[in-house]
Amino acid sequence: MLKVLLPTIMLIPTTMLSPQKLLWTNTTTHSLLIASISLHWLLPTHYPNKNLTQWTSIDQISSPLLVLSCWLLPLMILASQNHLQHEPPTRKRIFITTLVMAQPLLLLAFSATELMLFYITFEATLIPTLILITRWGSQPERLSAGIYLLFYTLISSLPLLVTILYLHTHIGTLHLTMLKLSHPALTNSWTDLLLSLALLMAFMVKAPLYGLHLWLPKAHVEAPIAGSMLLAALLLKLGGYGIMRLTLLINPIPPLLHFPFLTLALWGALMTSSICLRQTDLKSLIAYSSVSHMGLVIAACILQTHWSFTGAMILMISHGLTSSMLFCLANTTYERTHSRILLLTRGLQPLLPLMATWWLLANLTNMALPPTTNLMAELTIMISLFNWSPLTIILTGATTLLTASYTLSMLLTTQRGTLPTHITSMQNSSTREHLLMTLHITPLLLLILKPEMMSGMPL
Repeated sequence: MLKVLLPTIMLIPTTMLSPQKLLWTNTTTHSLLIASISLHWLLPTHYPNKNLTQWTSIDQISSPLLVLSCWLLPLMILASQNHLQHEPPTRKRIFITTLVMAQPLLLLAFSATELMLFYITFEATLIPTLILITRWGSQPERLSAGIYLLFYTLISSLPLLVTILYLHTHIGTLHLTMLKLSHPALTNSWTDLLLSLALLMAFMVKAPLYGLHLWLPKAHVEAPIAGSMLLAALLLKLGGYGIMRLTLLINPIPPLLHFPFLTLALWGALMTSSICLRQTDLKSLIAYSSVSHMGLVIAACILQTHWSFTGAMILMISHGLTSSMLFCLANTTYERTHSRILLLTRGLQPLLPLMATWWLLANLTNMALPPTTNLMAELTIMISLFNWSPLTIILTGATTLLTASYTLSMLLTTQRGTLPTHITSMQNSSTREHLLMTLHITPLLLLILKPEMMSGMPL
């Protein structure tokens, strides 16, 4: 753990002390090296789990998410270069430091075996995100977006803190392995039902569950590109990961919680997919599609079967890379046309043919085309839901249909059609952007060959 955590923390002095000319090169190279070191976590040496330090350990659920956290930092730095080019050097350094600060917190959150440490790091990831949105967002509404994010997350996680303290006084430990041994920690009485609800609620807001998702589109639309990537690829996964970890403690989930959460998650996936069809704002469309995909993840996590956990795990990783790539593509369009409105950014394929190829690839993975891992994950989740109740196939089938339709409409609107008359000249796509897209799509394509690396199950 330390061989990744220490170089990550050392990135802060690297950022502060790098000469102006080499700032981007140094930070990107350093973070790419950390990402490549972290790949060893994917090897099956940590089955069933491996203690890294006294408070952190790694198992099949956390290892893919840890690697994803390390992989995305260099990509966020790469993506942010263009919109920071007119900023003074000090601000550039502060921006990169803010990005770097999020990584150790995420690494600790994904590998914590002690509930209090998990809670603290889970909440602390909010600070860099909030700074990114409220300081580097592009519009005046960024302050209201920041307040939405802060209050939704904090109000939902205070009951979680109370429950963690309650568990500590009753059981005497917060270590996850010890909590599993003191089974069942929570029974079916009313008080324990409320405790289970409090445990899950913070993660439901973070994931986000439909009905508690209003902060997400706002935050995504206002955030700079790095903020959007961090939110979509990692912070939403914290919600899914938290549900997976803590549902193992409340085993089985009481039926009174099962039904409302499953219904809301699946109905939400259907509703947000249909909301996507009538979005005019590109970033907002991608944000709502994230809510739709995470709805499936929440439904799968609540089922608590091997199949559903595998599906949820694979979907979280695939969606992290896909949605991050879509945000990067939306950003490249925004940097050239200075507009996120779909009607004003249409017909770009003749001008940027290579970017159109990336758009096609990203959209195909988003709509779960075979043989992508997104399809494997969605099918696994659908089968486990169908096994629980055959009626769910109506909701999941409709969701898949709507996902395909809004993804195709997004592709056709942005790439095909006549060019708007106000676009007279267009800056060419750069090598940096192509490298960024390649680094997003390569893991997705390679994981098709070996999806069990991120399936959350022993190899």
